[in-house]
Amino acid sequence: MIEARHLRVLRAVSTTGSFSAAARELGCTQPAVSQQMKALEASAGTALLIRTGREMRLTQAGEALVRHASGILAGLTAAEEEVAAIAGLRAGRVRLVSFPSGSSTLVPGALAALRAAHPGTRVSLVEAEPPHSVEMLRDGDCDIALAFRYGTQGAEWDDLVVRPLLTDRLIGLLPDGHRLAGRPTVGIAELAGEPWIAGCPRCRRQLVEVCEESGFTPRIDFATDDYPAVIGLVGAGLGVAVLPALAIESVRPRGARTVAVEPAIEREIVALTLPDLARVPAVAATLDQLALTAAR
Repeated sequence: MIEARHLRVLRAVSTTGSFSAAARELGCTQPAVSQQMKALEASAGTALLIRTGREMRLTQAGEALVRHASGILAGLTAAEEEVAAIAGLRAGRVRLVSFPSGSSTLVPGALAALRAAHPGTRVSLVEAEPPHSVEMLRDGDCDIALAFRYGTQGAEWDDLVVRPLLTDRLIGLLPDGHRLAGRPTVGIAELAGEPWIAGCPRCRRQLVEVCEESGFTPRIDFATDDYPAVIGLVGAGLGVAVLPALAIESVRPRGARTVAVEPAIEREIVALTLPDLARVPAVAATLDQLALTAAR
């Protein structure tokens, strides 16, 4: 019989590439990892790893088992949490991953309300941008992924439970002394000759698409995932940018002026989870609080 703890070890070995690195990730000893891998190979009835000197790689059977491990472990987590709630333990654990501007705006209020309503529920938070955060969800490394997408990116979450939260419009950011800084609205084509500061890869791709639809290709001089860095670069007069409203809400622009841009650039903010996990009470409660916070 294949045990869940053995699958967790196999996945850690596959991810890290060695017994010692897997032991560090799992918080146990290298001999314990080796022993559990031997037990898993005995249960599977075939070799799962090929060891050649310091290098370690999966056999075909090992690759197949790792592919199934994430779904199996997610299903087990869902079962454990649901059974605990039915048994009246009133406890839960939720692993949340969010992009930075969501972490600073939506997440704090939602988690504070969740703690007040369900003090026994523990929530951990790490930051990652989509699509990496969505990969973490599918790999079983989190229970909820706060993510975003633009209008052309529609089918990538068909296998997930999608909880819409809000529509976040991108706002133009110009240096204080810019010739257009006093305007309430600026057409993006009016910024064709400007140097640009771009954000995360997904936002950068959307910016290029919108600019090209307006008849020009933006000259991107700087690219950074750090929104305060974008604002600092604009404030220093080094270029112009468009940032999500959530990002500007969480950081005070200094030396920069916000303007509405046309055509409108919008992204959809959502919370994602797996179908099995959506039935877990702690996960469902967290999704509800995120939706309530976003609606305010």
